[in-house]
Amino acid sequence: MKLLRFGPPGKEKPGLLDAEGAIRDLSGVVKDIGRKALSPKGLAAIAAVDPTSLPRVQGKPRLGPCVRRPLNFVCIGLNYADHAAETGMAIPKEPIVFLKSLGAFSGPFDDVKIPRGSKKTDWEVELGVVIGTKASYVPEHAAMDHVAGYCVINDVSEREYQAERGGTWDKGKGCDTFGPTGPWMVTRDEIADPQALGMWCEVDGKRMQDGSTRTMIFGVKQLVSYVSHFITLYPGDLISTGTPPGVGMWMKLSPVFLQAGQTMRLGIEGLG
Repeated sequence: MKLLRFGPPGKEKPGLLDAEGAIRDLSGVVKDIGRKALSPKGLAAIAAVDPTSLPRVQGKPRLGPCVRRPLNFVCIGLNYADHAAETGMAIPKEPIVFLKSLGAFSGPFDDVKIPRGSKKTDWEVELGVVIGTKASYVPEHAAMDHVAGYCVINDVSEREYQAERGGTWDKGKGCDTFGPTGPWMVTRDEIADPQALGMWCEVDGKRMQDGSTRTMIFGVKQLVSYVSHFITLYPGDLISTGTPPGVGMWMKLSPVFLQAGQTMRLGIEGLG
């Protein structure tokens, strides 16, 4: 299933994308794409509904983030071998974990605001993992049981804030609107292998990133297990799992950064 949320900011309704690409209103089935809906029981209840029996949403409503605002928006840094190579940094021995401010959480087609004084705003297409059941100290062999599905995330980053202003990465990663998420969450059963997905990012139609989850250093099950040993994960929480090469900061000839009015377009195989 492809689950989504549509409507004005703060007033989103739950929906699903039917086989014809139309949005169906799930409001009569679940209150939101949140904790109850993302549980195995909740997903089973949604799956049991005939999409054609649900009201068809007319027009082209705004799409909000595909899940309700999470408790934890966890990100993984430097998690692709080919991205590590382009930066010249050593491959991490353990996952690099940081938290993205929930103020960054935004819809997939909402405007990204370049922060005041920013000089180095950058893009990062990433595979998002949506947690379905509470995960604490989970062994790797059981990690996938806690995954509800996957989505596309843009880990927008201000590189000067991240690397040149002291402290941790957080202030370069958590600016308002720096976490576009969606357009929908695809349930785990539809993705046979999350470690074999093509992914890309374009800026004004120019392909900047063209990679694959195959080059992840730490895979999805490793990350869910690892993070759960430090942070209890709850249904609806997100793990943004790192980016392949091609970010603006590390362009071969010279860095390239986002300017006002440009358009980022991202995609991951099977996820929109």
